[in-house]
Amino acid sequence: MTVELPNPLANTAAQPLLEMRAITKTFPGVRALHNVSLRVREGEIHALVGENGAGKSTLMKVLSGVYPHGSYEGEIRFRGQVRAFRNVRDSEALGIIIIHQELALVPLLSIAENLFLGHERARFGVIDWSQATLQARALLAKVGLDEAPDTPVAELGVGKQQLVEIAKALAKEVKLLILDEPTASLSESDSEALLKLLLEFKAQGITSVLISHKLNEVVKVADTITVLRDGEVVETLDARAGPVSEARIVRGMVGRELTQRYPPRTHRVGETLFEVRGWNVFHPVQRDRRVIHDASFYLRRGEVVGLAGLMGAGRTELAMSLFGRSYGRRVSGEVRLRGQVVDLSTVPKAIAQGVAYVTEDRKALGLILEQDIRHNLTLANLGAVAKGVVIDAPREVGVAHRYREELRIRCRSIEQEAVNLSGGNQQKVVLGKWLFAEPEVLLLDEPTRGVDVGAKFEIYTLINRLAAQGKAILLISSELPEVLGMSDRIYVMNEGRIVGEMDARSASQERIMREIVRLEDAPPDAREVPV
Repeated sequence: MTVELPNPLANTAAQPLLEMRAITKTFPGVRALHNVSLRVREGEIHALVGENGAGKSTLMKVLSGVYPHGSYEGEIRFRGQVRAFRNVRDSEALGIIIIHQELALVPLLSIAENLFLGHERARFGVIDWSQATLQARALLAKVGLDEAPDTPVAELGVGKQQLVEIAKALAKEVKLLILDEPTASLSESDSEALLKLLLEFKAQGITSVLISHKLNEVVKVADTITVLRDGEVVETLDARAGPVSEARIVRGMVGRELTQRYPPRTHRVGETLFEVRGWNVFHPVQRDRRVIHDASFYLRRGEVVGLAGLMGAGRTELAMSLFGRSYGRRVSGEVRLRGQVVDLSTVPKAIAQGVAYVTEDRKALGLILEQDIRHNLTLANLGAVAKGVVIDAPREVGVAHRYREELRIRCRSIEQEAVNLSGGNQQKVVLGKWLFAEPEVLLLDEPTRGVDVGAKFEIYTLINRLAAQGKAILLISSELPEVLGMSDRIYVMNEGRIVGEMDARSASQERIMREIVRLEDAPPDAREVPV
């Protein structure tokens, strides 16, 4: 006798896995969500897209219990039953797992310890390390990681840490996996691996909600696409019925056609303003490990120079070491500004010389999240809003209002804490902080990471405006189309070395990757530079 098992994907049209009905969420002075309804079918990849501040992350925090029942209006149904999640543990008990953009791993703990943190494998109150190790190996195999379970998470790259987070979700018997900008910090190869993994999960019947600003990834894997704008659902697109173009999604997100991803710019390149010669940097902990090898490059007035490379190539380490030696030890080499050797050995000295660094990690290094917009905007140039050693509050308020208007920072007031801003608006505050310092040289490290297409265009326009003013700009980006679309010249970096230079007009993604592969294919003795 044959027993037919129920198909987990059957009857999903009549009974969705998840329904959120008329969700409204209000913060003091701001309505983040208004009457939002969402249906997610079992076994599908459902993409949630929209501009920064559209309400995507807020909606998922309502679903996962980060914002508990009673703090919002509306109803959540999961597997047909009304649910009232008081906290994240309540939602996780049903298999609803959210992976936030900022990974929630403990760097000094091992992979196994992170996988079962809060859900330890124990017998009679004592952790069973044998069981934990065996289960960890099985979970890591499912996500394609072959690292030992006792490996400290701090030793893993960002891409592998993201896979550990997903393995952690599998350990909790995930039914609905929510990923908030999972590829924002990943290289193209790591992003491809993660998207492939989501498709494998889909084949196994696991449902995913994907929040992403990378629309090329959305159209590649999503079955359904829900577009949010200003806290409301604009439309839901069925990608199974036919291909959905990026332009179609953008129109829903911004309410208009966005015909150009990169604004046009008149190129007026002047004399060399900033030059680095023979720059070497050693690792801050591993004293004998050289991270930057004899890097030399130059920036001219009015020029946007792209710095391309794979994750771990040393681009961020190079920029941070130049900005007041914020990274590394045994830093050596020469920096010239307007032809003169300058001392950038501390952050105050770098700022005084007119050098600014916009960090890739705005939450940890770019902002004081618990401070308001007004204080964050003036941090890099307090002397300009002070009388003697006392801050002139009216002057500071005036500066904050000016940059809020110029950069179109969406907020209820300049007194709003930075932590409550969307990612794109946080990035604008970071940019405003450094613009107020009136730099001549800007080192921009992933300035559009985690930012929607509309806000990206505004940031690109700002970069062009700064170039037109005669600033010299180094643009570090993991997105090759961005590097190609915004740069006058491009340097290629790999394994701590600058391995290529090219004019942007003759550059291509293929040519950039050839420069990288050329070094990786070289014999070890040809790649090593004596210390």
